[in-house]
Amino acid sequence: MPRTKLPLLHGRNSDILSTMARVFAKHVWRLAVLTALPILCLAQEKPHVMPIIPAADWRQVNSQPLPLSAISAYGGDPAVEKEYGVKAPELRTYQLGKLRTRVVLEPAPDATSAYGLLTFYQTASMAPVKDVQLAIGDADQLLMARGGNFLRFMRGKDLPVSDSDFRALLIFVGGTQPSKAESKGLPPSMPSKGLVPGSEKYILGLEVAKRILPSFRTDLIGFEQGAEVQLGQYQTGKNTSTLVSINYPTPQIARVRFGALTNFLGLNRKQGEDPAYGKRHGSYVFLALHAGKEVRATALLNLFEVTQGISWDQKYVSERTFTLQLVHMFIAIIILTVIILSSGVVAGVLFFLSRRLAAKYFPDWQWGRTDEDQLIRLNLKI
Repeated sequence: MPRTKLPLLHGRNSDILSTMARVFAKHVWRLAVLTALPILCLAQEKPHVMPIIPAADWRQVNSQPLPLSAISAYGGDPAVEKEYGVKAPELRTYQLGKLRTRVVLEPAPDATSAYGLLTFYQTASMAPVKDVQLAIGDADQLLMARGGNFLRFMRGKDLPVSDSDFRALLIFVGGTQPSKAESKGLPPSMPSKGLVPGSEKYILGLEVAKRILPSFRTDLIGFEQGAEVQLGQYQTGKNTSTLVSINYPTPQIARVRFGALTNFLGLNRKQGEDPAYGKRHGSYVFLALHAGKEVRATALLNLFEVTQGISWDQKYVSERTFTLQLVHMFIAIIILTVIILSSGVVAGVLFFLSRRLAAKYFPDWQWGRTDEDQLIRLNLKI
């Protein structure tokens, strides 16, 4: 069979390669741009650093009791501290290298009392500490509420502490936030719309109320019946008004107190140069003072919204452990048994002595005679 010769393709292959080279040279700049663009973007992007708690080797070097009368040397008022339940303040000293600063610890009966001290001493010049809850301060000192403790952090003037080291001290002593259990019992904040910074106050007694509301009949509030007062200054146009929220234990007490406030202060009567306005909702009484016009007062009072809800009875959680409760129960049983036995012995002795005395001094009295001396007559007739 004759063999068929296939034609060689060397010329055709070289044409394909040359065509591909021209196409690659035409589009290579696009590939370079697409490759370099992400690299340039990454190079221009600023690195993101996660904020961390500043580290500083603070340590407590001293602690001593502080008389309540000496609290005025650290910016406090003994009468105010006493009304919020502070009895035994403590002065602590913390050191970082050569730096030293003092902290005044004021134990209060509960978290609400410590929170009340924080609101009383805060001023418009104080600013909240970033990322640290319930902590405010200025260039001289910083105030913090943690649970049932109110703390004053004093800035050293001889060797001033830097802001980062001072913040580390705050976190070292009180942490960044109170626990959920401590925060749960705190009163809700006042409405934020129009609120003047540093004007929110939480009042539990008549002494503090007189200082914050000097021109108001504070005796009508009823602190002796468990009233709790929150107030704040609000900007209403060119004027500043006071918005007051009074919480009573029951709606019945709130109704009686609101009636007294209405009668003595003339609420909602639009009379006088500076009329007062108010309303009651359940166990709450809301007042708008120095508002001027009724429209402004109504707008302030409408900032409050009271909601009602029903909650299931919660199980009582004792502070004592189960073992300690059993021990106390057994001790109580033993004490009760001893009381009963002692009562029986005393009753028996008194019974015996009474019969002895009756037999000696009242021989004709049947109570003093023994059973053998008594004759039983049947009075039988045949």
